[in-house]
Amino acid sequence: MKTALIFPGQGSQNVGMGHDLYSNFQSSRDIYDQLDEIMGKSLTNLIFNGEESELVMTENSQPSIMATSVAIFTALKESEKINEHSYHCVAGHSLGEYSALVANKSLKFTDSVELLKIRSKAMQESMPVGTGGMAAIIGGAEEVITTVISNISSKGKVFIANDNAVGQVVISGEMKAIDYIVANAKKLGFKKAIKLSVSAPFHSEFMMKASMTMKNEINKFSFKAFAVPLYSNVTSLPCDEIEIKQILVDQIIKKVRWREIISNMVKDGVERFIEIGPGNVLTNLVRRISKDIISISISKVDDFDKLDNI
Repeated sequence: MKTALIFPGQGSQNVGMGHDLYSNFQSSRDIYDQLDEIMGKSLTNLIFNGEESELVMTENSQPSIMATSVAIFTALKESEKINEHSYHCVAGHSLGEYSALVANKSLKFTDSVELLKIRSKAMQESMPVGTGGMAAIIGGAEEVITTVISNISSKGKVFIANDNAVGQVVISGEMKAIDYIVANAKKLGFKKAIKLSVSAPFHSEFMMKASMTMKNEINKFSFKAFAVPLYSNVTSLPCDEIEIKQILVDQIIKKVRWREIISNMVKDGVERFIEIGPGNVLTNLVRRISKDIISISISKVDDFDKLDNI
């Protein structure tokens, strides 16, 4: 059965994530120890015991989520639940693309942390905290959302940031406008709008400075040939190790085409999706996109047994 590994992005973090992995697997401990060394602080302590309000900050959440996803992946390999023949392609939602690159043997984990230090700092500094944000629109077609955004432009700039699934689109922009849409969702024609647990308006033109910072830094890092195809957030199609540098630069300001990624994977014969990382957001999105495929999430040690039943 053709299988895809998928990795979650920002907003999936939670205090305590990965602690059971750290307690049970040497490979996971090694990941978290390397994370702390490169970050120059005990991010692991924040992940396991900190305050949600601090973990949600972009400079903390991005490397934390990536490291936790990789810690789960390495533990799955250590426990022999998966191996290099267990999957046929990978993808990651926004930040999750970095986890996918590590799993795909293209980017060293340590380099991924270094890149996310640069990325997260630049993205966090793109706007003062509290002035920009994101919200998920449930039950609204993209063309309707586009019209609403245009009609409320006097309240602030808003952009479509993620096309996640049919009826699930994420918007990004100035907080005054985001708050207005969330407060008036039904009046605007949506089932509901939910503000996301992020600290900046990602995947919008507000991230242009961060994108330029990444462009100036990314050539310092090397990417090896992919072990399996990686589907890009920017194009929704498979890319290669040469294209990925520009894709990671563009990804910061471009829309995440998640619905199209999953649809393209299914067209290419994928029948099973395994989400590796905190939470189960991507698993639920896959189920919204197609009910005819298997989708499971692995976020803790207790989930490992799910792989015995598929």
